[in-house]
Amino acid sequence: MAHNDVPIGAVIVDAQGEIIGCGRNERELRGDPLAHAEIVALQAAATTRGSWRFDDCTLVVTLEPCAMCAGAMSQARLARVVFGAFDAKAGAVTSVFDVVRDPRLPHRLEVVAGIEELACVRVLKEFFAVARTENELPK
Repeated sequence: MAHNDVPIGAVIVDAQGEIIGCGRNERELRGDPLAHAEIVALQAAATTRGSWRFDDCTLVVTLEPCAMCAGAMSQARLARVVFGAFDAKAGAVTSVFDVVRDPRLPHRLEVVAGIEELACVRVLKEFFAVARTENELPK
C-alpha cells in the first residue's frame, strides 16, 4: 500500500471532455488533512486553467465526496459531480448530506451517482481487507 492512503481518485474534465486536473488521496503521503482526491484535482485544475471557476466542468470521483470536498466543489462552481461508490458514513452529496444541491446555498451541482459502483466498492474493500490484515489502517 503506497503511503497507506485510501485509494480514491478524481479527475476534472472541461466541456470538451479534456482532463484539466486529476488527484488522488494524499493525506498520509503529505501529512495533510485537506489532501483529499477532489481537493488535489481542484488545485491541479486551477493551475491548468489559471482560474478557480469551473462552471463548465465535471468532477468524476470514485467515492462520494465528504462535506469538505462537496463544499469546495460548490465554491468552485462546478457544473456536476459524478461518483462511483456511495459513502454511508460521510457522503455529503447524497448519503448523509446533500451539500451540493442544498437550495440555501448560492450554487448547486448536477449529481450523477453510482457510476461503476461495484468496481469502486471492490477497490475500497480490497484496500481495507489488506490494511486490516497488515494492521495498517489509516488513522
